[in-house]
Amino acid sequence: MEIPEPTKIICLGKEFNSEEERREYFRNELRAKLPELKKIEGFPIGEDEDIINLSDPPYYTACPNPWLNDFIAEWEQEKESIPGRQKDFHVDEPYASDVSEGKYDPMYLYHPYLTKVPHKAILKFILHYTQPGDVVFDGFAGTGMTGVAARCCGSLDFQSRFKIEEEFKNLSIKQPEWGTRKSICSDLSPLASFIAFNYNSKIDLENFDLTAKRILKLLKDKCLWMYETSHSNGGKGIINYTLWSDVFICPSCNSEIIFWENAVNKEEGKVLDSFNCPHCNYETNKKELSPAVITYYDEILGKSTSEDKSVPVLINYSYGGKRFQKKPDKSDLINYEKVQSFKSENWLPIIRMPEGDESRRNDKKGITHVHQFYSKRNLITLSTLKSLIDEPIYNVLITKVAFQTTKLYRFTYQSGVWGAGGGPLSGTLYIPSLIKEINILNQFEDAVNGRKKIAPPKLNSDVINSLQSATSLQNIKSDSVDYIFTDPPFGSNLMYSELNFLAESWLKILTNNKSEAIENKSQNKTVLEYQDLMTNCFKEYYRILKPSKWMTVEFSNTSAAIWNSIQTALQRAGFIIANVAGLDKQKTSFKAVTSPTAVKQDLVISCYKPTLSFENNFKSQQGEVATWDFVREHLNHLPAHIKKDNSTTAIVERSPKILFDRLITFYLMRGLPVPIDAKDFQEGLKQRFVERDGMYFTGEQAAEYDEKKAKAPQFVQLSLIVTNESDAIEWLKDRLRKQAQKYQDIMPDFRIATQSLRKGDTLPELQDILNENFIQESDGRWRTPDPNEAKDREALRTKVLLKEFNGYVTAISQPRAKKLKEVRVEALRAGFKNCWEQKDFKTIVTLGDMIPQNILLEDEQLLMYYDIAKDRV
Repeated sequence: MEIPEPTKIICLGKEFNSEEERREYFRNELRAKLPELKKIEGFPIGEDEDIINLSDPPYYTACPNPWLNDFIAEWEQEKESIPGRQKDFHVDEPYASDVSEGKYDPMYLYHPYLTKVPHKAILKFILHYTQPGDVVFDGFAGTGMTGVAARCCGSLDFQSRFKIEEEFKNLSIKQPEWGTRKSICSDLSPLASFIAFNYNSKIDLENFDLTAKRILKLLKDKCLWMYETSHSNGGKGIINYTLWSDVFICPSCNSEIIFWENAVNKEEGKVLDSFNCPHCNYETNKKELSPAVITYYDEILGKSTSEDKSVPVLINYSYGGKRFQKKPDKSDLINYEKVQSFKSENWLPIIRMPEGDESRRNDKKGITHVHQFYSKRNLITLSTLKSLIDEPIYNVLITKVAFQTTKLYRFTYQSGVWGAGGGPLSGTLYIPSLIKEINILNQFEDAVNGRKKIAPPKLNSDVINSLQSATSLQNIKSDSVDYIFTDPPFGSNLMYSELNFLAESWLKILTNNKSEAIENKSQNKTVLEYQDLMTNCFKEYYRILKPSKWMTVEFSNTSAAIWNSIQTALQRAGFIIANVAGLDKQKTSFKAVTSPTAVKQDLVISCYKPTLSFENNFKSQQGEVATWDFVREHLNHLPAHIKKDNSTTAIVERSPKILFDRLITFYLMRGLPVPIDAKDFQEGLKQRFVERDGMYFTGEQAAEYDEKKAKAPQFVQLSLIVTNESDAIEWLKDRLRKQAQKYQDIMPDFRIATQSLRKGDTLPELQDILNENFIQESDGRWRTPDPNEAKDREALRTKVLLKEFNGYVTAISQPRAKKLKEVRVEALRAGFKNCWEQKDFKTIVTLGDMIPQNILLEDEQLLMYYDIAKDRV
């Protein structure tokens, strides 16, 4: 019998006899490259050998990946052999439809993480903007769903493909070209990048299952005794979970009150607003109580420590294939004491929680170090599991169970059942008064079974992973990426490095948060620092993206300041925003339900990098010629028609106001004066382009719009929410354009429309707004001005606004001047524009620092002028 030759492995042009040989070779290469890689922003905190041991180079490195350009070069060569690829492939319009995808896919659910976008949602964007073989990048990749989506473009099942093709057909979007896309997934977090690697690495599932079962057997041999409990017949049951209850001190008699026994209505599943002390009958409530405290010797820290007291009050266990519940009995308490006195020789993380906005919230409870977030038996089991794992790929089983077995796990009442649901409070390190201590052995088994449901990629080289800051992508060459999908952090929504700290401790590698793009008091990062970090990230994105290509940015935060920071950062980097649509993940977290800065539907920003020919032409043109070249280029990148619920929807980016805003931004970003005012711009639009329903199109686009609108004739105008003077003027224009009206007819509706004004923004009286912007007929009715009248009105209004602006400048120039509490934003806009033209950047910055911060941060134009002027003072 002939023995087959062992399969050779080819990786980046080198030949190896096995994956182990390949891994060892590149690990040695990585070891030699570490000194240079440490100069790259975002290099993690950890020992060199721990970083190398966790890595599977060149596909995944637990640090900046030095082989990214090698893979890009290889992928570019592979493109030549992909049938049907177009050399001049380009996408004119953004994917402008709202996307709705659920979060209940096994791929999505496998490993918990702070934020994730369903890969099937990302898939649609990738299919629209790319063709097979294209390179996709995500610098805030999290758990690697962008990588999963990129490879699924070539492996999606027939039913899912058909569904997407029908959806594209109904939206009049070109049909997708199926085939794998290559991707680079990068993130600052060691935990996130490691999970992403596991989602996108080729593994032998059968061998994985066998090895994991071997580990589980060894783990049970060492640790099962800690999770045993006695059944009523004397047999041994296995604990599923134990409920631990906080203990408080009665303010009247100083006796202990067990929270679960006295403060919970077990039948209705809720905490009582008030309850009685079981010892003295004193009526009290949770807010009035102080916790009972225990002092014990922490053998891990080698010192005495104090901690809020909690006691086991309920055990849920399995026996004979059925579930039972009981109160802890004498044998359970004896076993508990045995666990407490047990000394483990295995390694475990002994690390103080870092300073942060969230990470030290439990100091007051006496929980200051990583190991204190786990019950003693779960800590022993987790450290034992760590000792049994040899290969890095199996560490994902540790991070998965480490997430789900801390004291953060809440005991909740769901669907009429206590103990159903639960889990940590999303986005926090909150330790509840009722803790559900879960059996790690069960969790490990679930993790193994869950991993088997995830189909691995055919090739490791389809998705390459890196661990670094998006502010420094120097290991990726310029103009090398075909498309970017990214879901960056948004302000203070989530403190990623703090929330990942527990799981990362088990990997022995921690996030370097110096360049973490968040708003965080402990890191001294305000909204403006966050904006600067995001600008640096987007500048790197802009550099590595090929000209004429697209980027999609997911946004999840209702804060106007953060929204403007993201837009400003994008535009400062050079991107031009083309569309904003919705992304419904069909599953909300705690923050999305109760936080004032969270939204139930994320937004998706589509933006593009202009073509080289356009940039060159723009530089060579002068004045208005360049202006209209920009408008034409931008109109060609906007959706021609958007249909929603079988109706034609207004496209806000095609309105004269937004088009002019984009023009101003484009010139400001290049340090150029805007060669045209708003009135001349609107006249130029009417002369050069086609108007439909208050929107402007090229001739070809207008024909397409007419054809598609005929099939969906009902037109949905976007509602205008008046939050400032500019909105109020637009509201009046829309009203008076339809019919001239008298002051008394306008006033009642105007009062209702202007109830949502920003704090600190002064709105002139209706009469003054009418005098400055509209024409009054002899019969007292007000109407919109014709072009010549509009120019006169604009000149008069600008004179009034600059006078008011100069008053602000005088006020802040006085000795010991105080910050202005209220300002007229339109006066600031006019004044900042005038200062910009005069190159008086100092006045912009000085006054910007003296106005209410919300006014500066929530107004896109003011923030743009201020942000650029700040760099020129």
